[in-house]
This record gives sequence, structure tokens and C-alpha cells, in this order.
Amino acid sequence: MGKEALRSRDTVSDTHRDRLFLLSVIALTTAGMTFGLRGYVMADMAKAFGLDSAKVGWAVGGEFLAFAISVFIGSPLCDYLGMGRLLGLSCASFIVGLGMIVSAPHFITPGTGTALALLYASWFVAGLGRGLVEAVINPLVATLYPDEKTHKLNVLHAWWPGGIIIGGVTAYLLRSLPWEARLATFAIPALIFGYMLIGEKFPPTERVQAGVSAGEMIREAFKPLFIVWFLMMFLTAGMELAPGQWVEAMLTRMVHFHGIWILIYGSALMFVFRHFAGPLAHKFSPVGLMWLSSLLAGLGLLAISFANSPVTALVAATIWYVGVCYMWPTMLGVTSERFPRGGALLIGLMGCAGNLSIQFVLPLMGSVYDSYTQKYLGAIKLSDAVSQSATNPAIAKALDAARLQAAPWAFRYVASFGIVLIVVFGIIWLMDKAKGGYKQVKLT
Repeated sequence: MGKEALRSRDTVSDTHRDRLFLLSVIALTTAGMTFGLRGYVMADMAKAFGLDSAKVGWAVGGEFLAFAISVFIGSPLCDYLGMGRLLGLSCASFIVGLGMIVSAPHFITPGTGTALALLYASWFVAGLGRGLVEAVINPLVATLYPDEKTHKLNVLHAWWPGGIIIGGVTAYLLRSLPWEARLATFAIPALIFGYMLIGEKFPPTERVQAGVSAGEMIREAFKPLFIVWFLMMFLTAGMELAPGQWVEAMLTRMVHFHGIWILIYGSALMFVFRHFAGPLAHKFSPVGLMWLSSLLAGLGLLAISFANSPVTALVAATIWYVGVCYMWPTMLGVTSERFPRGGALLIGLMGCAGNLSIQFVLPLMGSVYDSYTQKYLGAIKLSDAVSQSATNPAIAKALDAARLQAAPWAFRYVASFGIVLIVVFGIIWLMDKAKGGYKQVKLT
């Protein structure tokens, strides 16, 4: 795989830099495609493994845990094992995970514990691949473009929704094929970036080039401002990632689009707007861009909770999509610009925090939803209503009405994260202005 590595004193030519950036784009597109394809084949996959939706959802959740683990462990290993080797492992994880998923139904008894365990393990392996991509490409791009980190990371991360679009459209166009064939299409970009790794050379990370020791890198993680930034990542990711499926479900119900087209619509907005992060960050500063994003995301979620027509629902969701589109890559960009001594470790910690936040915010939204559903049901217990709704039309109607009234409250609770973010980002923004504006820390 990749040759480890260019010497610190070697320069990276423009052609080499563009090739490494393209490799990073294809790797992230692969990860995005798995997300878009998976949503389209979920029902068929559940049938093949003989599992209900709840169990399939739990099994697919193994991907998120694997992502958090691999991005946490893989990020600091960029300096020791090398970026090329980690991307090689990522490619192998994607292919092996895919092979396990599509072949398992032929070797197991559907509906058994073995089927559930194997599906979980398969997505866990695929999740390792996605996490290793994230662990490598962020510090790589920060190293390749030290003077425009926030902009280039946003452009790079435009290809996460780009991959979702490609995956979703591919799944739709190939809908007449077996689900295994549709899912297997993400092996194409995986093999392409795997092939590109052969003989490729990677530069040392920015931290290594500057001679910053591992001890200094670790100490950077305990700086008060980074701890604040790390904690804010939980909230920004919570506003961006956790409500996503709820927004798509709400729009599907109100606008009457197929769910996959809602996903593609939102992804297309994010793909386009992330290419304009550089000019916006220059105008407002990256911290100012986060303040603006938090405001729009919070207002969008609040507007979604009050939407009562297809037009208002689509407008509200558009505001939310535009608000959240800059959050993930800009948080990573600021981390690399303000805490460069932290190197790949700090960028990895941010990615880990963002992914773990989903594990907290999704159950919170579910709890709020169930609590308000029970409130609007009145004397009927929610568990009884769910169990009796299939055979009692009156209870089914009451349950649907209660759920319709309860859903907005889940959005309102998450929208409240925006208040904290606006205050914290606002304070940091004002502190920067008092010191002459946002300043990137340079390693010399």
C-alpha cells in the first residue's frame, strides 16, 4: 500500500497534493455511499436475516460504535503506522464487511441470534472502515493545506453528502436488482481508492513536521479552550446528526416525497453549501460561522416543530439543512487551526465526540417523544396502546394523533442546544474580536 512516508523536508508538489486530496474524496464518498445505500435496502436486509426493524436498527448501530472506536484509536496512529496503511485497512474493512453482509443470509438460519450477531459484526467491520477514513483524511487535508484548513475540510466533507446522493440514486436506479447487488456497488469506490494507494507516498502530519512531541500533543488536549470546543462538538453533532432521520420521516409524511428523495434533497443542499465555507469563514471567521450555523440550525428545528403544511415543512427543513451543513467540518477545521500541536489526536477526539453524541441524543429524542405521546394519550397507557393498535381502530387513531402532537417536542428539546451554542460561540467570537480577530496558530 502507501509508502510511509515522505521525509519532513520533502515538499509536496501541487500534482501530488491534488492526487492525495482526490484519494481522500473517493474514500469519504465510499463512506457516504454505504449510508445512502443502507437506508434503501434496510427492509430487504431485514427480511433476508429474518429480523424485525428494531433488531436491524440495533445491528446497524454497530457501525457507529466501530466508527467511534476506530477514529479514536486510528487518529494518533497516523503518525506511527502511517496514513497509507490505515487507509489500506479501511479499504479492506469495507470489502470484508460488505462480503459478510451479502453472504451471511446463505449460511445462517434467519431470525436466530446467530443472524443478529452476524449482521451486527458485519456492520461493525464496515464501521471500522468508515472510522479509519475519518481518522486519516482530516489530518491529511489539514497537512496538505495548512493555510486554508477550514475551507478545504468543508470541501472534502461535501463528499459525505455527495456519497449519500450517489448511493441513493444508484439504489433507486438499480431497484430491480437484488438488494445484495445494490449494496455491493459501494465496493467500486472502495476498490478505486484502494488501487490509488499502491505506491502512494504520504507526508508526515503537520505536528510531526514541526517536531512537536507526543507529550506536547497530549497536553494540548487539556487546554481549557479545547475542552470547551470538545464539549460543543457533542451539541453541534447532536443538532446535526440525531434529528436527521426524524426530519426525513416528518417531510415524508407532510410533503409526500419518497424517503430517499428527502435524503437526497438534504444531501444536495449540504454538498453545494459546503463549497462556500471558505468565503463565509473569511467574512465571519470560522467561529462566527459556527455562531451563524447554530442560530440557523436552532431556528430550523424550532420551525420544523411548528410546521403545519408541506410548504412550511420544506422551508423549515431547508433552514435546518443549511444551518447544520458547516458544523462538522468547521469544528474540525478550527480544532486544527487553533490547536495544531494536538495534531491528529485532537481531530480524532472531535470526531469521536461527534459520533458518540448520537448515542445520547437519539435516546433523548425518543424519551421525549414517548413522554409526550403518553401525555396526549391521556388515561391509556402507551404500551397498551401500541399492543392494541393493530386490532383496535379507535386506539390506533388515538395513538397516531398523540404521536403527531408529540413529535414537535422532540425537535424543540434538541433546538434548545442552539441556545448554549449561540452563547458559547458568541463569547469566543467576541473574545477573538477583542484580541484583533480570529487568528490561526502556526507551527514553525
